[in-house]
Amino acid sequence: MIWPLNSKSKQLPADEGAAPDGAAPSPLPGPTLRLRRNRKAEWTRRLVRENVLTANDLIWPIFVREGVNQHEAIASMPGVERLSIDAAVESARAAHELGVPAIALFPYTDPALRDAAGTEALNPDNLICRAVRAIKETTPEIGLITDVALDPYTSHGHDGLMRGEEILNDETVEVLVKQALNFARAGADMIAPSDMMDGRVGAIRRGLDAEGFTSVQVLAYAAKYASAFYGPFRDAVGTQKTLIGDKRTYQMDPANSDEALREVAQDIAEGADMVMVKPGLPYLDIIYRVKEKFGLPTFAYQVSGEYAMIEGAARNGWLDGDRAMMESLLAFKRAGADAVLTYFAPRVARLLRDG
Repeated sequence: MIWPLNSKSKQLPADEGAAPDGAAPSPLPGPTLRLRRNRKAEWTRRLVRENVLTANDLIWPIFVREGVNQHEAIASMPGVERLSIDAAVESARAAHELGVPAIALFPYTDPALRDAAGTEALNPDNLICRAVRAIKETTPEIGLITDVALDPYTSHGHDGLMRGEEILNDETVEVLVKQALNFARAGADMIAPSDMMDGRVGAIRRGLDAEGFTSVQVLAYAAKYASAFYGPFRDAVGTQKTLIGDKRTYQMDPANSDEALREVAQDIAEGADMVMVKPGLPYLDIIYRVKEKFGLPTFAYQVSGEYAMIEGAARNGWLDGDRAMMESLLAFKRAGADAVLTYFAPRVARLLRDG
């Protein structure tokens, strides 16, 4: 760039911009490279756009509860509801019609069915198994992802079995394999272990293969951080008030990034078909590093706290909700995510469809 000269600056020779004797000074030349040329109109912005968000990039997390024709609002997640199975079936059909490839199911388990061992997770007629069968009967084309972890089923709110204050790793893994098989028998397309126990991906893969579920995919919550952004989710599944202590002995320290690569490498070696980073926006650097290093399909979870911040601010008039929503999802694509679990999924799909 050529900067304007001040009164103390050395004068340029005539062939470098100085005016001839007696002539008015000519304007200094402008920049040759004008990056704004590629931004001047919508058509050219579309031509040079590096990342594009489509409905194919979306996975819709849905909360399921007992009852019939139930749409129960979740106060900490404005616009999100717990749905009875019949309502979840209708939502799955709507998602498919909007082009959303998959939904992820999470239960609100009756507190009377929760115990220290999470035994309801192994019930072949539990809420998620019934929801999977009902959705597959009506909309078999949509992908169904089931979460494998014990926290929605335990009285203490942890993802694993406990002895005193210790979360037991190997004993929990044995139960998680049974839970995964329970969901696979019900018709789940993808098993998503979110528990963060060591060795669970390999154990689940072996268990699925041994029973002939070789085509059931495993989506590993590979880098799942002990985050403050999960609060509204815990409200939604009913573990906020039951959780004893915290999950820092098994979920990752938010200060660490190299450790995330070790976690991902372990899950890939054990047979994960794709990996996930959770939460999303506060961990875009982790998404980028994982995708760059491994090249495996990499998903992100725009978690409940992220959703609540954007939606809450929009409802208070502090943000343009649609623009903030779309910008946040493009950030995941820019970081390298292949798909995003987001509570915004149906709304985004409608906006994309309607232009």
